[in-house]
Amino acid sequence: MTQFHSINAVTGEPQGEPFAVHGPADVAALCAAADEAFDAYRAISNEARATFLETIADEILALGDDLIVAAMSESGLPRARLEGERGRTMGQLRLFASVVRAGAWQGIRIDPALPDRAPLPRPDLRLRMIPVGPVAVFGASNFPLAFSTAGGDTASALAAGCPVVVKGHPAHPITGGLVASAIAKAVAACGLPAGVFGHLTGPSNELGAALVQDPRITAVGFTGSRAGGLALAALAAARPVPVPVYAELSAINPVLLLPEALKARGAALGTGFAGSLTMGAGQFCTNPGLLLAIEGEGLDAFVEAAKAGVAAAPAQTMLTKGICEAYRKGTALLAEQEGVEVLAAGESGEGSQGGAVFFQTTAAAFLANPNLGHEVFGASSILVRCADAAELAAVLKGLEGQLTATLHMDDADEALAASVLPILERKVGRILANGWPTGVEVCHAMVHGGPFPATTDPRGTSVGSMAIDRFLRPVCYQNLSDNLLPAALRDSARGDGAPRLIDGVLTL
Repeated sequence: MTQFHSINAVTGEPQGEPFAVHGPADVAALCAAADEAFDAYRAISNEARATFLETIADEILALGDDLIVAAMSESGLPRARLEGERGRTMGQLRLFASVVRAGAWQGIRIDPALPDRAPLPRPDLRLRMIPVGPVAVFGASNFPLAFSTAGGDTASALAAGCPVVVKGHPAHPITGGLVASAIAKAVAACGLPAGVFGHLTGPSNELGAALVQDPRITAVGFTGSRAGGLALAALAAARPVPVPVYAELSAINPVLLLPEALKARGAALGTGFAGSLTMGAGQFCTNPGLLLAIEGEGLDAFVEAAKAGVAAAPAQTMLTKGICEAYRKGTALLAEQEGVEVLAAGESGEGSQGGAVFFQTTAAAFLANPNLGHEVFGASSILVRCADAAELAAVLKGLEGQLTATLHMDDADEALAASVLPILERKVGRILANGWPTGVEVCHAMVHGGPFPATTDPRGTSVGSMAIDRFLRPVCYQNLSDNLLPAALRDSARGDGAPRLIDGVLTL
């Protein structure tokens, strides 16, 4: 195959002009250009790098309605959702611009020499974080803007000083191509080497494998399926020089419906759950795919309201035909499991349209069948009815790693909530109260990550300013003269505004 087409998500028909399928030679050329550009790009000032990120945001906005129309056509997502996602994409870039300017990402630590210390003198030691090198980024299917070509992985890697080579998601090549053109314009406008950003297109897994295996790639950012992410991680680990893969894979994001909250507002919680489950056809990594509740007053009211909300939900166009087929297969398999009951199903639709499905089971059945704890990507969720708090804790302890856990609680539930918090801390990256996990704020305190299989590395996040840390590494400089030290570590740089840890004391 030398060409492929964009596919209209609603009709399933090819649209627009064909796209070239890139191959190993293209991968090698872009990675070589990224490697060549690395030293020049990482050497530019913080202000220049921040301005570059802001220029990308401006160029994305300048694409105008063409970008939104293309994304609607290729994803089936509505205009309002995509306009919001465009704003989030630009917001991420501007957030990282502010992070770069502030300078704390450099992690400066200085332990001045102690020549008179006994029994041995201490040398002058200074540390800073530097970018790791060229980064490979894989566009995601469910966020054609915010998690794709100029998404969080790209923004944080560029902020760190790393050139980026993106493998655009084959489900939205028009959208990805437009965004790639905006980044290329920003590269040129800021006078940067062209190799700071590269963009690859093509539907084959071999293209992504070649990118991850290129020796000039030093880290990988990925959002997608568990199978896809693990395949890339295995390739990266098998290289002569292994590199880290920061992959977001799968999660069912448990929601705990605690007893007093159910008593007080069971029906309202059921309605809210149905809305969160069916938003965007359930195609969110933080979708509430698991509900946990103790038998008692208010649970039946929750179930009835949730059933009504799910049953009334219209069929929605899913991102691709393949995703829709996998969703139907996954929900059909769940329905066949022993001890599982289908409580409600929304309109099923045809072609690439999927309908919501709401299941229930017992804690005993859930604990006995690991398949019930696996993600079905889409508007699918299962309620686990627990006999008591001990059974609730047992279910939580048996869960895989997750992106989020939610506590719906009243004041009288605090003792129970306190008892499960240590379990949740070991299982998830974000714990929230009295809300729904769909919706991830882009800010400094956000963690969008978690223990495996939520991600391949629970120490990081793909959303929020801390995402920059994935693409940095520490270097220590011992007894270098002031002239040889990087500018940020020189004594004369004390007025640059970046915080410093001097002899263990934070200094501004």
